[in-house]
Amino acid sequence: MIRIRLMRAEDLPTCMLLREHAGFNQTEADWRRFMALQPDGCFVAEWEGRPVGTVTNCLFGPIGWIAMLLVHKQFRGRGIGTRLMQHAMEYLDQRGVATMRLDATPMGRPIYEKLGFVAEYGLVRLQGIASAGGQPRSVRCATSGDLGSILHLDRQVTGTDRSRLIRRLYQENPQVTRVISAPGGQLLGYITARPGMQATQIGPGVAVEADAGRALADAALAHCAGRPVFIDIPLDNRAAMRWARDRGLEQQRPFTRMRRGAAVENKPALMWASSGPEKG
Repeated sequence: MIRIRLMRAEDLPTCMLLREHAGFNQTEADWRRFMALQPDGCFVAEWEGRPVGTVTNCLFGPIGWIAMLLVHKQFRGRGIGTRLMQHAMEYLDQRGVATMRLDATPMGRPIYEKLGFVAEYGLVRLQGIASAGGQPRSVRCATSGDLGSILHLDRQVTGTDRSRLIRRLYQENPQVTRVISAPGGQLLGYITARPGMQATQIGPGVAVEADAGRALADAALAHCAGRPVFIDIPLDNRAAMRWARDRGLEQQRPFTRMRRGAAVENKPALMWASSGPEKG
């Protein structure tokens, strides 16, 4: 009764319906980005010919991300989510990834542990209305000439070559990416954001110094002044968590970053904003 097939553009209404049922923040542009980044790795589950579930994969070299595991609320409890997860893992195994990663809710964590995933570290989604403070003078809008430095720094901090994702985000919204540099010109950090159905999602963003991280995060809030925002911060980044509390942001929900396979040498204490549970 369950059939898994590739996701197509005509599935977007179903994707958006499932997103609404789950209370997720993704827009149609996010779904299109998933399919563009991994056209052979995004799947739909059908029940008796009706599309009722989704899962997406995204490959970053030897690291594969699983996300957007959604099942229509009227069709839950029939093994559809399990089949989708198995299909996603088989897809990544066939491509020889060294590591599978995902962000799990407290409810999902025990399920993923049974599949061989282990916890790496915790994150929390914070939400609030962006303050209207001005952009710190040390922060500027990024240009295409900054992309090389941004990608290099991001790889150093995350242990992952996310070039395709970051380039795509910059191309979609070049005006929202901010950078900060040392007096000698060395890049100290960057941050970006994208629109969401409920709030602007701030991230990804990394910074090698706390002062730089605070300045970038303040610049992101200033760009979104007066609008609702979400930002996902690793608990290991205590400076970022203090900044969020100081800016009046409140916890919405926790996540656990999990992996199956080789450990990834990343530095969550330098991550000021995850890109979101869909791609880490």
